[in-house]
Amino acid sequence: MKITKKIESGQPGTKKWVRKYGKKLICVRYRDDNCNHLRLKTVEIIVESKPLNLNKENIPANKILPIRIGYLEKNLRVLVKKAGGKWNNLQKVWELPYQEICSLGLEKRIVKNMPIYRNKRKKQPP
Repeated sequence: MKITKKIESGQPGTKKWVRKYGKKLICVRYRDDNCNHLRLKTVEIIVESKPLNLNKENIPANKILPIRIGYLEKNLRVLVKKAGGKWNNLQKVWELPYQEICSLGLEKRIVKNMPIYRNKRKKQPP
């Protein structure tokens, strides 16, 4: 089927469908079905709308990010360890995947603009 015409809501030719669907109407399309020798008229409508839960910074879920946890926040440190968090002794921050940070509700503890540096241990000669 080939779309031969597309009319946006409110343009001439959509009056009948605007009366029926109101603001939910997006557009009316005409399609030619050459196999069955038919012209079809379809409507695109909104059937559901809900707020987006956007990751505004588009951070990948598996990206390791630094977070700050106070020395006296022992319970929180235990939670972070159980979620797979690692202590970065060089930068004095905890490192955790963004997905885990969100699941624990620790987004406000992310240290912004801090590149991750890890201690590279030198191999000892045999």
